[in-house]
Amino acid sequence: MTDRYEKWSELPYAGESKPPHNPEEPYAGSWPNYYIRNKPLGRFETLNGRPIRLAIKHPSTIDWDAEQEKVVETLKHITPHQVTLAEYWGTGVASKQWTPIIDKLIDNYGVTAARAARIIACVSAGMNDAFTTAWYLKYRWDVARPNQLDHELATIVCTPRHPTYPSGHATVAGVTAEILSYFFPTERKRLFELAEECSDSRLYGGVHFPIDNSEGLRLGKQIGSIVVSEISREENSRGQMIDTPYREERHVKLTPPPYKQVIDHKFENKCSSKIEHPICKNNALLSKPKLFYK
Repeated sequence: MTDRYEKWSELPYAGESKPPHNPEEPYAGSWPNYYIRNKPLGRFETLNGRPIRLAIKHPSTIDWDAEQEKVVETLKHITPHQVTLAEYWGTGVASKQWTPIIDKLIDNYGVTAARAARIIACVSAGMNDAFTTAWYLKYRWDVARPNQLDHELATIVCTPRHPTYPSGHATVAGVTAEILSYFFPTERKRLFELAEECSDSRLYGGVHFPIDNSEGLRLGKQIGSIVVSEISREENSRGQMIDTPYREERHVKLTPPPYKQVIDHKFENKCSSKIEHPICKNNALLSKPKLFYK
């Protein structure tokens, strides 16, 4: 299939004069996985060798001009709440906001120490596989960011130093929500509300196209389903299934809101691309730090 889109490696970011020269972890797509296998020539398999057809559109089938218009319109009509979402979910690495969510579920459902360790391990392994898969696709397809298609585009948060498609935040949100929903099925609706909010936040930040987020979320859910398919068959030494999902409805109040980092840290500002504080409809400047994001 012929590539019909602008390349991330060939265009400068808005506010910069040269294409990106400092790509973030360009070889992460080749790192080891836990529940899927990345084979030569871009093939993926399950642990038992079954081929995986990744649930994601090829970028050559996407209308990137239409996607760009959606980004521009979103930033033109950005709301204070959308800015809050962009900053909250964009602070630190993509797994940061999910860590306290996992802890709260473990605490509220009275999970034993051994099972808590298993839940954390399964989710973390799934995150790893989602990230390595997303990173493989990012650098294989090399799709340009919104601020590379419009050099006047000022984003709400800093644009990451890696290709746009698919969104890493959306992919990890999808895989995390899917695996946690296996262990805590009554929390599924809320978990996916948070996953979609995380995904949408990257559009509000101006650093991703809508399709990056929707396809990333879909890919993450697929990888999560593969992980669940593996772990749900695991047995202990007596031949008993290890997992017993927590089906009691406890209606745990998962954050956010409030949109305050549970694990706070003052990140260094490393943004060199064009960034702009949004203006509310009443022309009041929103006070916020210029953070950098993964």
